[in-house]
Amino acid sequence: MRRSRTVSGAVLIVLGGRPGTGKSTLARALARAVNGVWLRADSIEHAMRRWPAVAAIDLGPAGYYAMQAMAADALAVGHRVIADCVNPFEVTRRDWAAVARAAGAALLQVEVRCSDPAVHRHRVETRTSEIPGFVLPSWAEVEARPFEPWPGADLCLDTARLGVDEALARMRAALERHPKNGNHFSGE
Repeated sequence: MRRSRTVSGAVLIVLGGRPGTGKSTLARALARAVNGVWLRADSIEHAMRRWPAVAAIDLGPAGYYAMQAMAADALAVGHRVIADCVNPFEVTRRDWAAVARAAGAALLQVEVRCSDPAVHRHRVETRTSEIPGFVLPSWAEVEARPFEPWPGADLCLDTARLGVDEALARMRAALERHPKNGNHFSGE
């Protein structure tokens, strides 16, 4: 990716974490609060699978690449972009950082966790999909899905301990510390 000039106000906020931790709930709330562009991996990948030739194949990183291209376009015109995805590996996290760097945007990386396994399982087993036709993963699938530790996250939100309002307040406080030079936010 080539580096563009810094765009005033452009911020990429990447929310990552296992399915059912509350990423989409927080991403939606943050997008409303800051008038940001909410990009959701599940929506993008589900839309891609509507094409019959793609429906039965493993998309691999294709959904992430599409989402990153959309984020780059929105950042290029100065938007705050909220990327809502599992973001399970160091390599995917580096890709998001590269998108922010290329756009000259600030980057806030937020890991969303649910430290109480019983609460997490209950959420996974009782939630319903907001995306028509999208099949949510089972608890067994969530447990089996790899997720590498994320020590480089700027902010870690534990939704077993924080409600939506408190988590949103913490993200907004991090945004208030917005670096003007297109680098990371200060970690907590």
